[in-house]
Amino acid sequence: MARKTTRSKTLKTTRKKTAKAAAPAPQNQQLTGAEALIKCLEAHGVEYIWGLSGGAAIPIFDALVGSKIKLILVRHEQGAAHIADGYARATGKPGVVLVTSGPGATNTVTGIMTAQMDSVPMIVLTGQTISPMLGKDAFQESDIFGITMPVVKHSYLVKKTNDIPRIVKEAFHISNTGRPGPVLIDLPKDITSAPFSGDSLDPKMDLPGFNPPDKGKVSDIKRIAKLFNASKRPLLLVGHGAIISRASEAVKKLAKKMHCPVTNTLLGKGCFPETDPLSLGMLGMHGTAYANKALTRCDLICSIGSRFDDRINGNNAEFCIGAKKIHIDIDPAEMGKIVQCDATAVGDARLILEELIKHVKPLDTKDWLKELDFYKKEYPLKFSDDKGLTAQRVLYDLQQITKGKAIIATDVGQHQMWAAQFNLTLKGEKWLSSGGAGTMGYGFPAAIGAQFGCPKDLVVAVVGDGGFQMTLFELSTIFIHKLPVKIVVIDNKYLGMVRQWQELFFDNRLSGVDLEGNPDFVKLAEAYGVKGFHINKVAHCHERLAEALKYKGPALIHAEVIKEDNVFPMIPAGKSAYQMIIEPPSKDQKLEKPTGST
Repeated sequence: MARKTTRSKTLKTTRKKTAKAAAPAPQNQQLTGAEALIKCLEAHGVEYIWGLSGGAAIPIFDALVGSKIKLILVRHEQGAAHIADGYARATGKPGVVLVTSGPGATNTVTGIMTAQMDSVPMIVLTGQTISPMLGKDAFQESDIFGITMPVVKHSYLVKKTNDIPRIVKEAFHISNTGRPGPVLIDLPKDITSAPFSGDSLDPKMDLPGFNPPDKGKVSDIKRIAKLFNASKRPLLLVGHGAIISRASEAVKKLAKKMHCPVTNTLLGKGCFPETDPLSLGMLGMHGTAYANKALTRCDLICSIGSRFDDRINGNNAEFCIGAKKIHIDIDPAEMGKIVQCDATAVGDARLILEELIKHVKPLDTKDWLKELDFYKKEYPLKFSDDKGLTAQRVLYDLQQITKGKAIIATDVGQHQMWAAQFNLTLKGEKWLSSGGAGTMGYGFPAAIGAQFGCPKDLVVAVVGDGGFQMTLFELSTIFIHKLPVKIVVIDNKYLGMVRQWQELFFDNRLSGVDLEGNPDFVKLAEAYGVKGFHINKVAHCHERLAEALKYKGPALIHAEVIKEDNVFPMIPAGKSAYQMIIEPPSKDQKLEKPTGST
């Protein structure tokens, strides 16, 4: 799973590289801590910083004046964190956030948690009250170090100005080495204002004990190969870790050599092309029926960079009964955490797979693939236009137009599941979605980050009417920076996924899900200077969607869809693939209340 990080340049190289971009300082003037910080960020190749200014961070914002790093002023700190997250997922480079102390810092917590849950590299710089006032309830003081401790990979409270270069270097290394994640650096104002008198902006790191695994043990890999070679009905389960490690080509070679079908998690979409005949698409709670059928029939399952989480394994006792279970992951803490496996390998997924390919043999899976093809024909994904425009129709047409080549960033809810089902992904970096945290409001700002990182790509945010209203103020950001992000708002005037659960498991007692007060999203977009399009009929859907996607600037597509529709197939929380619901249950059919969350 690990990606090699770029080593910091020497002070000489850094000065030469930044001399033209940085505002020249008077001769012999000493750097402040904030200026040293910005030079270190430049040396690490930082292109953008997303943030919102405030008193405790003023020295850092001041140091950005004249820097080659582009400061992007957002409208809310949560937006900054999600934008940095989307940039990181699309490019593989850590996204950088800069905010002030107190509420500015705490507003990033949701975005930090989202990045931590999905293993996304991010550097969060927070201003802080002056050191003598720490712990004394100073104005806009919060213990952001303590608050974020459970949701970061690592964090720092800087106590000495001269420590800044070492801390920055360590932060980038930690964030993007091994299993990636967010690193927070809390910077008191007196520390960033004080003079920097260190010897170097490229010091040695001091990280005793931090040695993420690289290559897996050959003995472990040979044991995995032995299990594969004895299998008749193997199944590859590809997760986000395989995308992070850039293991796509290795996954393809392994699958093709063994004639092995491939399924993926929500965040594993695209690591193996979903248009390939060997692909079963997404499995789990709202995965394809044929992927979940494969879970119940395989004699071996190999998870590559997936946690066996509760979205795909609702009932551990009934997960792939009788099958051999294999786990490949860079995080040793994941081994045996949920599923006890017959063989494991800890290390970089790409390197492990490249070694594994040498030891596996082609398998005779003709009967197995024939069985799975039967399930594909018997239980296809489907929808009806009989009742009017549906979210499925909008997302199906989106797929027909983009053909899997666009970067799709989704919010969380029913539209997310339909997008995962109908938008077939060809590359892992082209699918961005909040998985572990399930963060509403993620999709639109993540799309902004992806567009900053991939300016030539078509980037589409697929959002629900509920989640979009949590971060829609970043419409200002795409207007100001002329980002051609396209936003598809699936408007059913409900918090749809919760409504679905209330209908199916709580006798349709609807509570806290009605969004009848939704605005006119076209007028809202136009108020921000963004072009608006409206779709409410099946006959106009494809044509109007294509027109909006061709528009050269930022655009919002307001898709008013039927109010009450449910996502199927469905595995209720706490259940296994053996209890999958393929079709809507009859009105008199009582479903047991689920034991897990939506």
